[in-house]
Amino acid sequence: MTRPRRRRPRPQAFLDEAEALLRDGRDLPGVWPRACVWLTRLALEAALDDLWSVRLPQARGIPMRAQLLLLPDHLDADTTDRARRAWLGLSRAAHHHRIELAPTVAEIRRWHREVGAVAAAVSRRTATARLVD
Repeated sequence: MTRPRRRRPRPQAFLDEAEALLRDGRDLPGVWPRACVWLTRLALEAALDDLWSVRLPQARGIPMRAQLLLLPDHLDADTTDRARRAWLGLSRAAHHHRIELAPTVAEIRRWHREVGAVAAAVSRRTATARLVD
């Protein structure tokens, strides 16, 4: 008997949680910046998962760097660049390094905006693809 596949939360749900932490997370000193980073990164992953489920199902589950290489064939150049910049910054910031500071609020907000724009573009693209199919 196969178990039904769980549906991943929508990208906006992750972004909303990250925004809540940015606003109110100061009660979690030392933890909230990276938690925001991880939530924002999960939003980007969820958005690309949505894209691949409609445009190229074979791309789901392959490494993110490979997914980013596929983006120019499925999204405009600006959205592709945003996704790549956000992924690289978020990936670097997500991992704790002894000699590096946690990301700043400004950096987290910038990545949050970038991922929000990518998620919106993917949503428009997948809605259009579903209408055509």
